Amino acid sequence: MPKGLTFLPSLAFAAVMALPLAAETDVDAGTVVARVNGDEITLGHVIATISALPAQYQQLEDDVLYDFIIEQLVQQELLSQQQDGLSTLNTLALENETRSLRAVQTVNTISDAEVTDDAIQAAYDAQFADFQGEDEYHASHILVETEDEAKAIKAQLDDGADFAEMAREKSTGPSGPNGGELGWFGKGRMVPEFETAVVALEKGQVSDPVQTQFGWHVIILNDKRKSEAPELDAVRDELAQTLQQEAIQARIDELTQQADIERPALDGVGPDIIRKIELIQE
Repeated sequence: MPKGLTFLPSLAFAAVMALPLAAETDVDAGTVVARVNGDEITLGHVIATISALPAQYQQLEDDVLYDFIIEQLVQQELLSQQQDGLSTLNTLALENETRSLRAVQTVNTISDAEVTDDAIQAAYDAQFADFQGEDEYHASHILVETEDEAKAIKAQLDDGADFAEMAREKSTGPSGPNGGELGWFGKGRMVPEFETAVVALEKGQVSDPVQTQFGWHVIILNDKRKSEAPELDAVRDELAQTLQQEAIQARIDELTQQADIERPALDGVGPDIIRKIELIQE
């Protein structure tokens, strides 16, 4: 266990969920796992702490993690008992964290209600039902340094030379050993001059020399097709996130309309007031 993890921070915007206990046990979240001068640390405290850990610590063996977390909580309790209460700064931080965690619970409730499999399927259908596809191109190219070299290559190709062999022999680009093949790509994936040349080609046609920032290209269009709509699983997370954001924003807008919200002006106070940490250091 890394020595740097001496005190475990509370995660203000983490949704902390209690893990289910094994059915054969008779313990619950209130089961005491340690007492420090009479103050109790429960299994629930341990589970909540572990569930909020970063992923790299979640991968530790359970027995190692269990013992370590209890030791951390015991150390925290020992030190916390040296204080009669929280400072103003920490009291405000706790209020902020409590507000944040309650907001997270509301967000989770909204998500559970609105982001369902049926809702995701409906969003997918609405977005892709009339999907027409975008043009995609499969092209190969031969890249050289000068226009004269490109013109000479074009002349040899016009005379019947094999494009792939010429690419392997002449091209200075990384695709040369592969016969110049660039695979499938859509609009916006290539530099403008190259894309313009590709779009103007018919299947099997070889371009005149084309200059880009990389040099001079001779291009052949191998094939052309329309892109297909993505599978639902490929966009499920994106759709779910959009549904969640829309549902949460709709709820915020509704609550805002119903709420009595005041923002009193602070006369004579500039924005730099937010930097005055001394106001809450007591």
